[in-house]
Amino acid sequence: MRSWLRHSNPVLRSWIYKPQFCPRSIRRYAIAKPVQSQLEQRIAAIPIERFRNFCIVAHVDHGKSTLSDRLLELTGTIAPGGNKQVLDKLDVERERGITVKAQTCSMLYNYKGLDYLLHLVDTPGHVDFRAEVSRSYASCGGALLLVDASQGVQAQTVANFYLAFAQGLELLPVINKIDLPSADAPRALEQIKSTFELDPDSAVLLSAKSGKNVEALLPQVIEHIPSPIGDETGYLQVLLVDSWYDNYKGVTLLIRVFEGTLRPGDHVISFATGNKYIIGEVGIMYPEQTPQTSLRAGQVGYIYFNPGMKRIQDAKIGDTFTTVSSEKHVKPLAGFEETKPMVFVAAFPTDQGDYTHLEDSISALVLNDRSVTVAKESSEALGGGWRLGFLGTLHCSVFQDRLRQEHGANVILTPPTVPFRITWTDGRQTTISNPNDFPDSDALKHKVRELAEPYVLCTITLPETYVGKVIELCEANRGTQIDLTFFTSTQVILKYDIPLAQLVDDFFGKLKGATQGYASLDYEDSGFKPANVVKLQLLVNKIPVDAVARIIHFSQAERLGREWVSKFKQHVERQMFEIVLQAAVGRRVVARETIKAYRKDVLAKLHAADVSRRRKLLERQKEGRKKLRAVGNVVIKHEAFQAFLSK
Repeated sequence: MRSWLRHSNPVLRSWIYKPQFCPRSIRRYAIAKPVQSQLEQRIAAIPIERFRNFCIVAHVDHGKSTLSDRLLELTGTIAPGGNKQVLDKLDVERERGITVKAQTCSMLYNYKGLDYLLHLVDTPGHVDFRAEVSRSYASCGGALLLVDASQGVQAQTVANFYLAFAQGLELLPVINKIDLPSADAPRALEQIKSTFELDPDSAVLLSAKSGKNVEALLPQVIEHIPSPIGDETGYLQVLLVDSWYDNYKGVTLLIRVFEGTLRPGDHVISFATGNKYIIGEVGIMYPEQTPQTSLRAGQVGYIYFNPGMKRIQDAKIGDTFTTVSSEKHVKPLAGFEETKPMVFVAAFPTDQGDYTHLEDSISALVLNDRSVTVAKESSEALGGGWRLGFLGTLHCSVFQDRLRQEHGANVILTPPTVPFRITWTDGRQTTISNPNDFPDSDALKHKVRELAEPYVLCTITLPETYVGKVIELCEANRGTQIDLTFFTSTQVILKYDIPLAQLVDDFFGKLKGATQGYASLDYEDSGFKPANVVKLQLLVNKIPVDAVARIIHFSQAERLGREWVSKFKQHVERQMFEIVLQAAVGRRVVARETIKAYRKDVLAKLHAADVSRRRKLLERQKEGRKKLRAVGNVVIKHEAFQAFLSK
């Protein structure tokens, strides 16, 4: 019987091994006949016209995850008063109090005596994770535009609105945190009307934390957000939305079914790779993985294959699957726009013996976050490593935390750099992300016509009180003012063109400090502009340390050079010979520090003031120092690089 169970329905299999989850009337017949669960029977009775797929989009910390909890409690998906931030499943999300990954959950809701299947997506709010937001829109027909009643419309509220509007989603305004003493709901409604031209009468005012008026939201979702379109009897058309790795099941895929019905045992083929697979299990997130006997058109759920997907690179986000032999009848879906990394770092293992483990860990995380780019790299100082590309500095920091928490892997990260564009005299253009590829040699300098660096258009929302400080900060970071608008009597929207290299140098932290945390920032690509940039190198006894080289604006060279040599001096151990630390731009040295050698007192044994003997001993010592310095190597431990490269 055990061998038969391996090939049987996964829902039935779970009942046999855990009969307490099976209704008593079904238990005695479970082995003889597969029977649908009560949950699946309710879902099977719901036509596609009563499906609603929607997401929650907002500025960071406006209460998306808390509202998701209340909706799950309201529909009976989770028990009330239990674990908070149910859809924030990563440790790093709970530690930082932000949403990093867009998480999904299906809910059943009875409205006017009819069951509705609601599919909810909780999206990140930070600009670095916008790729997660835009990917979530492919699963949805509408979005809840959430606005904090006390803070009002913020920079990323505006950005997420235009992103959803461009996708043609139906938008339902929601005002949250109306129970706060500082809440000003009429002002937030006025901002929604003036900024987005949305009808404030359709807005729902609630408090997700206390649960006040949350029950009024789902009826509005059903009335305003359209149902998905699809035919469950048509040819199968499935979009791959996300993927992650499971140690037991292998690669698990999150999918949206546009046409047809998907069942365990179906043979499917990928349009992107041409590989064929057998479906091992299908199910919905409720809120954890809950196996089902089928997924119909309009539904969002998960699948994994049996045998499993062999290579994690085969799970291409935006790929279309269909049943084998149906390829001629089905067109591949549009997929998603490829995200371009804006920040690059080099990552090296703290111990080269951990190289293979770290490589596997990075591959597993990249499967779950396709906006990260990976290329192999090596350094004379730090050994083998990788050049990683991210959408921003927070994205990079979260990736490092996930490596440590989920895989127990520690890495050394170099300072973040941005891509630079080189126009050569023959008209060719190349983009470099590695400072070691910068043309600073005399032979290459003459072949360069122009160097350009990336700029971003920053939208800063802030109270009017801090306008002077923020303008001063932007000007100090080589920014150019584009626009200044008062969108309320006390709130200002500032737009600045700022070099991306300045933005990744903790610009957001400085902005928060200058405005006591009241400013919000959003940015978008503004293209490349000509710039006077140079490569700053750290030299140890005239030998460059390739791991810490950076491309910077020439005006920063002396200040950064002095910081580098004074900081590196603290972490390099003294040797038996003198060590010279220099920061250099090409052949020009901009800063220098010297680490004195250990010295033996060769004059200690002299008892008389014999000047010639004293001079002879000192000269002999000096000659010995020269020989030692000529053949000696400076030993710099990995700990020194870790301490130097850390903030």
